Amino acid sequence: MAVPEGPLVVGVDSSTQSTKALVVDVPTGRTVASGRAAHTVAGRGGARESDPEEWWRALGEALRGCGAAVRRAAAISVAGQQHGLVTLDGRGRPVRPAVLWNDVRSAPQSERLVERLGGPKAWAERIGVVPGASFTVSKWMWLREHEPDAAAASRAVRLPHDFLTERLTGRAVTDRGDASGTGWWASATGTYDTEVLGLAGLSPALLPEVMDPFEAVGTVRELPGLPLPTGALVAPGTGDNAAAALGLGLRSGQPVLSLGTSGTVFTTSSHPRADPTGTVAGFADARGGWLPLACTLNCTQAVDRIAALLGTDREAVEPGGREVLLPFLDGERTPRLPHAAGLLYGMRHDTTPGRLLQAAYDGAVYALLDALGKVVAQDVGGDAPLLLIGGGAQGAAWLGTVRRLSGRAVRVPKARELVALGAAAQAAGVLTGEDPAQVARRWGTADGQAYDPLPVDQGALDRIAGVLAGGDALLHAESP
Repeated sequence: MAVPEGPLVVGVDSSTQSTKALVVDVPTGRTVASGRAAHTVAGRGGARESDPEEWWRALGEALRGCGAAVRRAAAISVAGQQHGLVTLDGRGRPVRPAVLWNDVRSAPQSERLVERLGGPKAWAERIGVVPGASFTVSKWMWLREHEPDAAAASRAVRLPHDFLTERLTGRAVTDRGDASGTGWWASATGTYDTEVLGLAGLSPALLPEVMDPFEAVGTVRELPGLPLPTGALVAPGTGDNAAAALGLGLRSGQPVLSLGTSGTVFTTSSHPRADPTGTVAGFADARGGWLPLACTLNCTQAVDRIAALLGTDREAVEPGGREVLLPFLDGERTPRLPHAAGLLYGMRHDTTPGRLLQAAYDGAVYALLDALGKVVAQDVGGDAPLLLIGGGAQGAAWLGTVRRLSGRAVRVPKARELVALGAAAQAAGVLTGEDPAQVARRWGTADGQAYDPLPVDQGALDRIAGVLAGGDALLHAESP
């Protein structure tokens, strides 16, 4: 493939399990090269950790996989998995492995934090989120209580995308979109909240500067083995969900359902959200607006695990069953059930593996659609088409389940790597001065196959709702 003559930018998606890099032509949005490298996630029970140095090595490998095109890049932006706690020593090296977003060991700390600031309503109105086990502030408290030596040795606290951006530029920076997922950045003031930091026992001196979303934060340093041009502009980067919103060129109120390792539902909004139930996080976006969002821990990975246990292909679903399977294999964030386990109800002699697998899809999608209703309640009418993204969006079983349970029109964008494309759009915006969302619209990233609404399977929704209510004691059980 010939490399275009126009300026090129690099968009990076450093996710839970891999790093993807795209080299994109700014005038056309064409991906001219791509690279990928895997990560390792370790941990048992509620623990999920990764070595940040592996992210750095993976970034280099993914960039080298892009070939000669990456050496012409004029700008780069890194988007990363949200919430992860990265602790660094005085030389910028990790003190310990990063505690990832889906590590739920800090559930007790999150509950104490909520109480100490005055309850969920106070958190929602002041910070924009009610911290659960996923949020960085809870993870820092867990570290201080369980590994005090590691906390004391920390001279810097970063998010995953901050760590990589700082390695590229030598500058300690973040953006408001990712900062809003920590629990210590206040949406009400747009600053770090000193009272929350005091409750968590974290000095603000350990945190990066929060940058304007439209300015370059530095340039690429001379880094041996990294094939980027020295002096290329570096954009602020952001969290993965905010990057996906940029990658879609999302307009206010357009609903999105993302099917990945986790499941997320979000939209963009011109006003902040404060949900005292904690279901909807009032995140900031990467453009100066807002990104109300709800997240479930158990999505494609949990359903794939059920398929593996059943010994069936992930697409081998059978309709017509009355079984209910709630695939809460890692606890759950939405609904707020950090100690929950999977729950199966309604097996009979005629139950088949295909029906159980369909029930797992139904349980995962039910949780997402219930959250979606809360996310979009203030921003969009019920008949707006739903943008379905993420790896699961390419699966017939996921698509069919979303259509059958939502009753919405659905559109599946052709663009696959929307987080990396969103980072590329941000890099292009920093390079040219154009609004990155407008860049993505010009690239046509949200174009794709449209599907008409299907009648809602109300029976399935009612069965799941009934089991969720009736299984309350089991779902709230403490972990062993």
